Amino acid sequence: MGFPGAVADREDADYAVVGAPLDVSTTFQPGTRFGPEQVRRFSQSYDDYDRRTDHHFSACGVHDAGDVRAWDDATDYLDYLGGSLADLHRDDVVPLVLGGEHTVTAAGVRATDPDTLVVLDAHLDLREAYDGNPWSHAAVTRRALDGDPADEPLSAVDGVADRAVILGARTGSDAEWERADHDDVTVVPPEDVADWEPDFAGEEVYLSVDIDAADPSVAPGTGTMEPFGLSAREMRDVVRQVAPHAVGFDAVEVNDRDDGQAAALAGKLLKEFVFANAAADPDH
Repeated sequence: MGFPGAVADREDADYAVVGAPLDVSTTFQPGTRFGPEQVRRFSQSYDDYDRRTDHHFSACGVHDAGDVRAWDDATDYLDYLGGSLADLHRDDVVPLVLGGEHTVTAAGVRATDPDTLVVLDAHLDLREAYDGNPWSHAAVTRRALDGDPADEPLSAVDGVADRAVILGARTGSDAEWERADHDDVTVVPPEDVADWEPDFAGEEVYLSVDIDAADPSVAPGTGTMEPFGLSAREMRDVVRQVAPHAVGFDAVEVNDRDDGQAAALAGKLLKEFVFANAAADPDH
């Protein structure tokens, strides 16, 4: 099942949906391997036409490239996935990654080499390692900023963000909050997200949506639920604001442990991203 409206051929595409069903470090409620399938499935009911931008999704040049099948060696998989996404980026195709655990964002950042990583997330994900694993989903924003601590295969790919803006974060370890105090990290708590305004003049941005940024009442189908989160509308507004500056997008941490609420939100945010990005491009 392809993403609805993603009907462009690869050679004609401006955007490409890529499933990345990695599920090796997910904690508490695994199942992100089913995320891409869930998002495609629960996006079937959405209309093709967007009144706000006067765009049809099916006319925006979106191609569904299918899934990059995951395996147990996360660093090896991320290296391979990053190469696939870099091929798209070199062809001026915007990757739209469907996770999969949040670790796949590291591949998107390394492929697109943005100035700024913007993350919608309940968690800081700034750990040096989690349970001894520097490539855990709980360390992905740290990896996107600081690179590979072991100088392993992904170090061959130039691509770390100069700074990170984390929107909706409401929990983290003491060491993570210390790292968040550095000049290259901005944390916007949930209560301030509605008033946040981006400042990305001349910058290229990668936007990552961890679905657990939403309050669990909105999107319970995720591995590490955290109460007191964002509304769907607040997340939508962030996506609309950031998309015009973005060279890549992902929606991650969706699993199959609800009735489709998390997947439906992720699919709708992907469409909002494409509409806003396409409307900002005079060639669309």
